[in-house]
Amino acid sequence: MSLASYLARRSLHYGWLVAGLTFIALLVAAGIRSAPGVLIVPLEQEFGWTRATISLAISINLVLYGLIGPFAATLMERIGISRTMVFALAFLAVGVGLTTLMSASWQLVLLWGIIVGSGTGIIALVLGAVVVNRWFSQQRGLVLGVLTASTATGQLVFLPILASLVEHFGWRVATLTLSGVALLVIPLIAIFMRDRPSQVGLRPFGDKSETAEVLQPRANSIASTLRLLWLGMRQRDFWLLFGSFFICGASTNGLIGTHLIPACVDHGIPEVKAAGLLAVMGLFDFVGTTLSGWLSDRWNNRYLLCWYYGLRGLSLIFLPFSFDLSFYGLSVFAVFYGLDWIATVPPTVRLTANVFGKENVGVMFGWIVAGHQLGAATAALGAGALRTWLGSYLQAFILSGVLCLIAAVLVLRIGQRPNNSQLSPAQLHP
Repeated sequence: MSLASYLARRSLHYGWLVAGLTFIALLVAAGIRSAPGVLIVPLEQEFGWTRATISLAISINLVLYGLIGPFAATLMERIGISRTMVFALAFLAVGVGLTTLMSASWQLVLLWGIIVGSGTGIIALVLGAVVVNRWFSQQRGLVLGVLTASTATGQLVFLPILASLVEHFGWRVATLTLSGVALLVIPLIAIFMRDRPSQVGLRPFGDKSETAEVLQPRANSIASTLRLLWLGMRQRDFWLLFGSFFICGASTNGLIGTHLIPACVDHGIPEVKAAGLLAVMGLFDFVGTTLSGWLSDRWNNRYLLCWYYGLRGLSLIFLPFSFDLSFYGLSVFAVFYGLDWIATVPPTVRLTANVFGKENVGVMFGWIVAGHQLGAATAALGAGALRTWLGSYLQAFILSGVLCLIAAVLVLRIGQRPNNSQLSPAQLHP
């Protein structure tokens, strides 16, 4: 009996297994992605590299994380989701493992910046969007919310462990642990992951149609991916989505995900305790992002984004002053900010699908995620440089908070003109 038949006899759609495997892969990639926050201080102490130098490698990582996304969507169409995930996990395992041998800053840029950045870019938010749109006709927002929350869960699971390993055994043991976990996930993906419901004789979850799934011909080339970008750039809504997600990245991965632990160390808070703070934020973000997915199926997504960015901006403006309130002030920030960390993703995916069409959501959301990561890279490098030059993160936190308040206004304009942005398959062929 096949696994699909076994699950069907228990009234469980195979799509839930696919979603579970995707969650695990995203969780591991998120754990790897969040590791630099724990590694900055040890690398600074061992090699004498400045935070600006280390932040340069992290910013390159974040840029590639974003720019790879649209082409990852194309790669998934070409060779399948399963093969793409196996390749990316293997790439990550090798890249992370080799960092234990580095002795110069250019090697950090090559390994953690380019190799790890490319690998995490393949297993990123775009993967979740593609899986959800292929395997689910109902509960899309909820499932995407859970998959997006894997980023938070990755922090929750990995950061305290990594910080403890760094403290007791050194940063090399911590990175080897990450490499080993990535290798362990590969067999699960290779054996059980499926690209489409039709491969196991099913329709997407919630699709009551009895007709066979018809696969639409797609132009799966780099040229078609770039053509979609060109068509999108001619629409105002693309720039509103791109710009707001740029600010989202600048205020999350680039700033808090990278620099909160070093900022805590600057204020006398031990690294393990600071990593625990990020883990608490991850726990609350899992709740907030899952709830956001549920809400995105029911409420106006523009208004949701307005609330998310507005509340995040206020919390970031409060952050520099929370250090003066001891660790309890940071705990208040962690709960408040954590609920909002990446709750922006489900409504942004929904708006992208509404504007550009379901069949284009993978590639177009990939380009919008590129904006997210360009923002993250700018904040990672900029905050590191400000800390090096001014000796404080105050200006970086305040500036990021103000940008979030600007984004809260921008997102209200999305979709306010007649929707003429839908891209038909014919437009993909010059």
